[in-house]
Amino acid sequence: MSLIPSIFGGRRTNVFDPFSLDVWDPFQDFPLISGGTNAVSSGPRSELASETAAVANTRIDWKETPEAHVFKADLPGLKKEEVKVEVEEGRVLQISGERSREKEEKNDKWHRVERSSGKFLRRFRLPENAKVEQVKASLENGVLTVTVPKEEVKKPDVKAVEISG
Repeated sequence: MSLIPSIFGGRRTNVFDPFSLDVWDPFQDFPLISGGTNAVSSGPRSELASETAAVANTRIDWKETPEAHVFKADLPGLKKEEVKVEVEEGRVLQISGERSREKEEKNDKWHRVERSSGKFLRRFRLPENAKVEQVKASLENGVLTVTVPKEEVKKPDVKAVEISG
């Protein structure tokens, strides 16, 4: 909340203004399913919206331990064949995949569609101390765990110097 009033009156809406009242939404210009996530519609707009939702809803935790950087992503219902973990040039970790949509039968009547489907992609720039050639990944109970070992911090050799005299 801005404590400084705008000289133009009304709300402050500049994305670059640190005192702005607005929170930037990177998906604001994407077409969305009308009526919120519970509404069901068909057509290319709803397909794009569900793909956008899949990308936006792939939540990933990144923690750093003394030995490694550990990434955890909730990917319920996905098999390891549907997920790809890659390290690109420049130490960029990329986690991607696709969640398939359930096939619709002619006689089915959907009351609610809340699970997202479509492609997802997340990228993380790894720090200098990451051993990118030793990345390991596992998928267990719908949780993807990616472990990136860290270089050991070498403590400088300290040599005692004898003082003469």
